[in-house]
Amino acid sequence: MTKPASAASGDEIAVRFNAVTKRFGKTVALHEVSLAVRRGEFMTLLGPSGCGKTTLLNLAAGFFSPDGGEILIDGERVNDLPTYRREIGMMFQNYALFPHMTVAANVAYGLKVRHVDKHEIGRRVGEALALVKLTGMEDRKPRQLSGGQQQRVALARALVINPTVLLLDEPFSALDKNLRGSMQVELREIQRKLGVTTIFVTHDQSEALSLSDRLAVMSEGHIRQLGTPTEIYRRPCDRFVASFVGDANVLRGRLDRIDGTQVSVAIGALRVSVPSGSLQGAQLSAPVDLYVRPEHLQLTEAGGPCARSGTIVGQVYQGGHVDLFVECTDSRSERLLVRSAGYQAMTRWPVGAQVGISISADEGVAFAIP
Repeated sequence: MTKPASAASGDEIAVRFNAVTKRFGKTVALHEVSLAVRRGEFMTLLGPSGCGKTTLLNLAAGFFSPDGGEILIDGERVNDLPTYRREIGMMFQNYALFPHMTVAANVAYGLKVRHVDKHEIGRRVGEALALVKLTGMEDRKPRQLSGGQQQRVALARALVINPTVLLLDEPFSALDKNLRGSMQVELREIQRKLGVTTIFVTHDQSEALSLSDRLAVMSEGHIRQLGTPTEIYRRPCDRFVASFVGDANVLRGRLDRIDGTQVSVAIGALRVSVPSGSLQGAQLSAPVDLYVRPEHLQLTEAGGPCARSGTIVGQVYQGGHVDLFVECTDSRSERLLVRSAGYQAMTRWPVGAQVGISISADEGVAFAIP
């Protein structure tokens, strides 16, 4: 298990968790979690339900107090600092708008409790609503808004106080797919424009990969891997990350050669070069599992040199690509998923066709057999 760390200097860090532990009764929700979030960074906490990601967000917000370790915002220890003194903007999963207040009043609420001048409130509310494209809707009530518009109000309310850190707890989960996609783009544009440090919680892998500067993959109260979306997707550090982030096929192979930072894995008639980091201590000829993304597999005519052979048993047309399912008798996976660009694959590789499977050069990551 990797322990995340940041090479950034202290003055570049907006939020730091140092060996933070949180318990609920006998359940350990977080176990000595360390994480440094850089200024202006969009950091995503990604993981399945119950992994601790929302608990970590709530600790940053001040809704919980840690049972161990410390939390620093802008270099100040905030373990015992109440939420209202942390200058954080929070956007909840259910938006938490006041139903009896207008849009303008909802956005202005945080400024009023801070006793900001009335004219300054009007100016900043107008700017915040313009930022989220809700100018002209100041007098509406939340019930008169669509789900996407309610989300924009919640975002404006979080941003209008000029927060040191913006905290987002699965804000897109209630939106339909198309609206969710457009709101993701708008949120990222706003975050980049303002340069606000953002911590975003989600269990949606595609959302995390598309939005983040870096993401922390969490499981059972630990951070399993911290890195850029490309690093997490292409070079997962362990089996959990490889399986949880995106689709992956598992092929049993043999360690064929060790060459410094790279190793060669024999898969059928092919040799695939992958990083050696996950195979420290493995011996030559030892069995290994190779994790390969569906888009890095290609179908070939049956009978030629290949990694595996099998039968097409299913096709799923996805618009820009086709998912093809191949039954292989000699694979750890019951079926292999091959992702082929374009719709032509459906006619070229019909259900029932005998095929070979090849692997893109230098794609995949291997793990020793436990």
